[in-house]
Amino acid sequence: MSIAVPAIRLRSRRAPRGIPFLAGVALLITAAVLLPPVYLVVRALGSREAIPEILTQRTVVDALGRTLLLTITVTAMCIAVAVPLAWLVMRTDLPGARVWMPLLALPLSIPSFVGGYVMVSALGPGGMLKQLLEPLGVTQLPSFYGYWGSWLVLSALSYPYVFLQVCAALRREDPALEEASRSLGHGPWVTFFRVTLPQLRPAISAGGILVALYVLSEFGAVSMLRYDTLTPVMYVRYTTAFDRGSAAVLGLPLIALAIAIVLIDGMTRSGARYHTRAQRREPKRLALGNWRWAALALCVLAAGIGAGVPVLVVCYWLIRGLGRSTTTLGLPLTAVVHTVQVAAGGAIFAGLATLPLAWLSVRHQGRLGYVLERLAYAGQALPAITIALALVFFSARYLSPIYQTVLVLMFAYGVRFLPEALGATRTALLQVNPNGEEAARSLGAGAMRTFLRVTAPQMIPGFSAGMLLVFLTAVKELPMTLLLSPAGYDTFATTIWAATSEAMFGRAALPSLVLLLLSGIAVLVMVRRERQAA
Repeated sequence: MSIAVPAIRLRSRRAPRGIPFLAGVALLITAAVLLPPVYLVVRALGSREAIPEILTQRTVVDALGRTLLLTITVTAMCIAVAVPLAWLVMRTDLPGARVWMPLLALPLSIPSFVGGYVMVSALGPGGMLKQLLEPLGVTQLPSFYGYWGSWLVLSALSYPYVFLQVCAALRREDPALEEASRSLGHGPWVTFFRVTLPQLRPAISAGGILVALYVLSEFGAVSMLRYDTLTPVMYVRYTTAFDRGSAAVLGLPLIALAIAIVLIDGMTRSGARYHTRAQRREPKRLALGNWRWAALALCVLAAGIGAGVPVLVVCYWLIRGLGRSTTTLGLPLTAVVHTVQVAAGGAIFAGLATLPLAWLSVRHQGRLGYVLERLAYAGQALPAITIALALVFFSARYLSPIYQTVLVLMFAYGVRFLPEALGATRTALLQVNPNGEEAARSLGAGAMRTFLRVTAPQMIPGFSAGMLLVFLTAVKELPMTLLLSPAGYDTFATTIWAATSEAMFGRAALPSLVLLLLSGIAVLVMVRRERQAA
């Protein structure tokens, strides 16, 4: 006892010393995350006299209306598709239910600009469908450009945001309530709408918010399909007219809409309890009977449109390009190196930035840690193009030596995808038993040595999974790469964008296929993490 007591007192004196340092580092990281939106607002307010004139222009008002229409309808469609699919996979005897979960999540791996490229190359003038129908006398197809094409592509690629959330909720939900409802004579439909669906409200809301924020910041697909929402209008104003003031002002509605979406979600949540005190157990799966084949057809249709068709179309153009000596199919080595370089840099920045935030939130629970953790999610809630424009303006004015360098692009990736790494790091730290850390400190180990010898080895799997997810997500990021990459600095995303913008679909096929493979890995990592967390 005479040895243990001084050791414990030593630990109690050392622990508070690290808190101010961690808090200072966390404050700096949070300030870095908030820099883009704050600076963009300040830059826009510098032209406050022109704000009413810019925002009331007919093209801007129409673009805002199209943005709202697309966001609302795509979100509604994703919920309508994802909730039944999740229920079929998790609650019924659907054939191959275990396999369908990752398959139905795969559309999330398709970048939106690849989805737009698939739509244009398959249904556009001279596309695959027209070539197949020409022998039958069909010379013209209905136009798919505009709203309907954008709605179809984004709905097909975005529904997994809701699907994965609802699957996770159904896995955690106690089936006793459903069984009680059926024992009282209620059929499966009444049980679903009166018992199951109300319990899924938080998951549906969370998934819907992700879809809405994704569509709000969408750039690639809507640009290819010629549906002018606010994001491509901002991009055109900046790149063609070099009107930085106007572009900054146009970022204000996007920021306001993103904040409104998050606030509406918080206001609509009720005080109802969604948890149960009962021990979770596997539910008894509902027998579909003759409906099981219709359910299977629905799953095949959703996965086929969202993932199967894009892969087949890309493979078609790749094979077709191989038969043409004039088509350049090789993926430039510089594009591969550049993509790995900037995505890895962004992942490292995001991963390291999460450590003080997660530590304050988990090990030193308090109001400061909670607030800083919430603010760190601002990057995910804001459209990527607003972050990119803010960093363009800020670096050009105050950090000219690094203006249009890879450092700014890596920083942008880190800010934008920090929440993905933070969630994984926080979960990994929660799973580390603090008793081991206390034992190490009671034996005289300092805070840093305790972290490196005890905590870090146990956090590595979750921490590295978060960094991998950031890396694979950054690989397919388009608007920030277009605006922030140095001149002539090609990546996967910019190579595909340049080729498809000139309708060179064969040239875009190989990088698209590699990008789909890398993005598919990210989705599988996400699904595996969700299963392990259940």
